[in-house]
Amino acid sequence: MPVKLQRDDAELGRRFREAALPLLDEVYTLARYLLRDASDAEDAVQECYLRAFKSFDSYHGPQIKPWLFAILRNVCRAEFARRAAAPLLALSDDADDTTAPLWHEAEETPELQLLRRWDAATIRRLLTALAEPFRETIVLREIHNLSYRDIAGIVDAPVGTVMSRLARARAMLRAAWLAEQEHTP
Repeated sequence: MPVKLQRDDAELGRRFREAALPLLDEVYTLARYLLRDASDAEDAVQECYLRAFKSFDSYHGPQIKPWLFAILRNVCRAEFARRAAAPLLALSDDADDTTAPLWHEAEETPELQLLRRWDAATIRRLLTALAEPFRETIVLREIHNLSYRDIAGIVDAPVGTVMSRLARARAMLRAAWLAEQEHTP
């Protein structure tokens, strides 16, 4: 009988790797936005994948991404609760503009590269300044391309609340961006 259990465990591990590991970068990106710290995000992703693997044998859903994001969100919430007395950290210094992106586009002129870096850094800063429910919702929708229904399941809120948060987050980002542009020489 132990041989069958070993085969079942190996099959479960193989299925988990095939389903969950391709989403590792996306899970990390969300963790980074939620926790605002690279090392905390890495820890949260590790805990998320550990919890997901432990309960993977009971997972029967069609899409694993929202399930993983919900687990990650719970891990991050637990971390927020643990640090309730401590102030939240800003993005760490390792998220500067010298960090190589996960994607590479065709080379541009140095001027366009400088403008693109400035725009990206500004958007990251403005996004980080949003209150947590708005930041979380816009990251799930705009960066991870999740549906309103999937986001609602992850954040445990009605779809109407998700739509409202998303609209408000976009409006806040737009207003902050325009204010930023007015103050730029």
